[in-house]
Amino acid sequence: MTLEVLTWLIAIPLLGLITGMRTMTPMAILCWFAWRGLLPVDPWASWAAKLPVAILFTLLAALEYYADKRGLAPRPTRPLVLAARFFLGGLVGGIIATSLDAPGLEGVILGVLGALLGAFLAYQLRHQLTRKLGCKVWHITLSEDIFAIALAILCMGIVTG
Repeated sequence: MTLEVLTWLIAIPLLGLITGMRTMTPMAILCWFAWRGLLPVDPWASWAAKLPVAILFTLLAALEYYADKRGLAPRPTRPLVLAARFFLGGLVGGIIATSLDAPGLEGVILGVLGALLGAFLAYQLRHQLTRKLGCKVWHITLSEDIFAIALAILCMGIVTG
């Protein structure tokens, strides 16, 4: 398989899936890759390669993690929360697609579909694991955070070669 096929079939949908789990994490990772010059962004997305933007999305991701641990985060399947996840999943997919000189719309669609799947799967998995393992929700959410960060970095590594 070529790198481009891996990117389309694996990396973009997985980044969307991660966005469905943790809204801000893939965008924060993408911005750091762009700022470091590892991801050549299209001119329309040049804002993503700015240091203040990378810092902003990293802080938003940290706030999301904190709110989730404290029980302050709204349910991920609520309409407004889903809309934010779809938007950011599509944005990540579109930025990556156009950085690879591919149609942005296809990247947007893959990112949104991944976010849809991720939001519902992660929500169900969290509740099933807490029930079956008998542990606190924050144990599972901490595992989700680590998984989301590591997988987002791996996916961006696939994208950037």
